[in-house]
Amino acid sequence: MQALILAGGEGTRLRPLTIYTPKPVVPIVNRPFLFYQIDLLKRAGIIDITLALGYQPNKIEDIFGDGQEYDVHIRYVVETTMLGTAGAYKNSEEQLRQTTVVFNGDIITDANLKDVVSFHREKQAAATIVLTPVENPSIYGLVETDMDGRAIRFIEKPKTEEISCNTINAGIYVLEPKILNYIPEGEKFSFEYQLFPALLRANEPVYGFVWSGYWMDIGTPQRYLKANDDLLNGRIKSFKVERHPYPVPIGEGEPPQIDKRSVIDPSCTIKAGVEIINSVLGPNCFIEERARIENSVLLAGARVGRATEVRGSVVGKSALLGRFAKVENSVLGDKSSLTDYTIV
Repeated sequence: MQALILAGGEGTRLRPLTIYTPKPVVPIVNRPFLFYQIDLLKRAGIIDITLALGYQPNKIEDIFGDGQEYDVHIRYVVETTMLGTAGAYKNSEEQLRQTTVVFNGDIITDANLKDVVSFHREKQAAATIVLTPVENPSIYGLVETDMDGRAIRFIEKPKTEEISCNTINAGIYVLEPKILNYIPEGEKFSFEYQLFPALLRANEPVYGFVWSGYWMDIGTPQRYLKANDDLLNGRIKSFKVERHPYPVPIGEGEPPQIDKRSVIDPSCTIKAGVEIINSVLGPNCFIEERARIENSVLLAGARVGRATEVRGSVVGKSALLGRFAKVENSVLGDKSSLTDYTIV
């Protein structure tokens, strides 16, 4: 078994967090995002992994290297032009000689890949698509299946009257090598709009495996924040959150109040009277006296001024928030600067 992670997009929906950082390495609870997908693959015994890159590839390669440090083998294929999801799969053809698990690079899930692969083999499928039920399928791609799980129709971003089921394409596939023959070389080509309908027309055995556990597309700031919250609160069962000892406060006064759910990097500085609730603080954050941070994510090097309040927000790398400011339900990019008493 092999794996391919499609990690070449620019992450436009996740801006401003992805202007300087490619989406695959934006941290979720202080770990580059792709680690969660690699962990899932390792648990299924899949350690031969190819990353299909495009946007700022060097930043991703610098973190993961050849994968030896993480007990996997990682190779890289870089697109010179955007080729779409299936086009990126085709572009990686030289690396893929076996049955391949393909991941969209913005999905966090606790899906059991061993079960998915077993289902794929039992059905003797050419392609298996992991499906997940959602409340509002209109913004995704519906996949209709028969009683045996065989796909019979695809509906991308359906209108209300077209919704006949609630199982959507979860962006995880198991594909046999022959599927590559259906994809033109060097052209932009999509799994959802082009490849899968072509497989149905060719009467290839395409199946849907329904996963009712956790699944999240982190492609927007709101969903990125929710994924962090879900990990902090144990809603994603497959991943254990590491919580390091809290930093020792500097100076005299009331010690900081930090709840047990929060994750604080040990390199942070947290001064007297600070309150931190259900939040993540990345490396080298500096929190001044009596600041309050709640239901938020602060990325590396963020600085929060005295008595400033941050609620339900994401604060980018090296951002500077002045004193007595209030930030609520906001997303601040890297190196943002707010003057004292600002309200956003």
